[in-house]
Formats: sequence, C-alpha cells, structure tokens
Amino acid sequence: LMKKLLMKKLLIILIFFVSTSVFSFEKTTNFTFDKFQSAQKNDKTIVVNAWNKSCTVCASQSKIFAEAINDFKDVEFLFYEQTKHKNIAKELNIKFWTTIVVYKGDKEITREIGLNKKEDIYKLIKKGI
Repeated sequence: LMKKLLMKKLLIILIFFVSTSVFSFEKTTNFTFDKFQSAQKNDKTIVVNAWNKSCTVCASQSKIFAEAINDFKDVEFLFYEQTKHKNIAKELNIKFWTTIVVYKGDKEITREIGLNKKEDIYKLIKKGI
C-alpha cells in the first residue's frame, strides 16, 4: 500500500513538472524608451509586442519570437507587458495585448493584433526589412 501511494505521488509530481514546463513561457519586458529611440535613430527595423501573462495567444507568439530573434539578427525586438506598462501602450497607441507593431526607423510600417502563426508573424517582420 505504501509503495502504491509513493508511486502515485511521484506520478502526480512528474505530471505537474512536465505540464508546467510544456505550457509555460518566459517573456519579460525589455522595452525601454531609450532602446526604442536609439533603434529609431539608427534606422533599424523594430518589432514591438504587447503581451499579458494569462494570454494563450501571447504564449504562442512568445515561442515564435524566440525563433525570430535568432532568424532576424538585425531586428530590434522589444516586448512589454500591456497591463503593467500602460505608459508604453499609451505612447505607442497600442490598445490590446497580442499587438505586434513593426517600425523602420521612426516610421510605423504595420501593426496586427492576434497573429499566432509563424508564417504570418515572419511575413509581418519582413515588411520592415
């Protein structure tokens, strides 16, 4: 009986760790106005993404951006949590999390809300290159 209980506990712990590591994502706010303005002055392509912790679309976007950072070395990727950084949202006129805005220097090229497919996000990024 003790062996069964121990096995059951181990199974529950294992399931917990596997499920949280598969479904969790690590995204932090790296957006600062200094970084943004510096990239604009240097005429870089800038991708800004507004996200929220509890948003599943944001989680799928995060996985795609993790790849995009490696695939688009010359692009400045800036992320911020929409509900915590309302000053950024207001300044850039971003009303919804999942919003992706692409700039080339100081010009806004395009913006989309809710994209969660790699090919769509990559196509959006390429509009600024």
